[in-house]
Amino acid sequence: MTAAARVLELLAERGETLAVAESLTGGLVAAELTSVPGASRSFRGSVTAYATSLKRELLGVDEALLAARGAVDPEVARQMATGARRVLGADWGVATTGVAGPDPQDGKPVGTVYVAVAGPDDAENVTALRLNGGRTDIRRESVRSVLALLSAELGKNARAQDTEQNGGN
Repeated sequence: MTAAARVLELLAERGETLAVAESLTGGLVAAELTSVPGASRSFRGSVTAYATSLKRELLGVDEALLAARGAVDPEVARQMATGARRVLGADWGVATTGVAGPDPQDGKPVGTVYVAVAGPDDAENVTALRLNGGRTDIRRESVRSVLALLSAELGKNARAQDTEQNGGN
């Protein structure tokens, strides 16, 4: 089973939905998810906010943060995931932002990537990646990483729900 299929299966089992905000991956996360038959049960949609101004205008990323740190930043990734969740009306949001190359951006070297997940009950996680390879390799690994991060968060969240339902032990 692919990572996308596993994530969608977990979401469907829980009756929850997912929204995606992408920058460097340019729609590859959404494409991976929609390649799975039945994805529409859980996948709400995506925003490809490649331009920095769209991160602010569509996803609500803080303008001062973007001005101070640029678009390749862990807090930007977190705010993108939260923004996708809010704007697209989903239980979970994921985001990718980074430098796929060929040139550095905002003083960050090629291969600097941040992936983020935001979910119910203030569940949030951002992972910094330092990826090697060419542009295609970096983008594909970013997709794999954000889906793995979401899968891990769904697993943690499910265990927490089970503990609450079973009396905390």
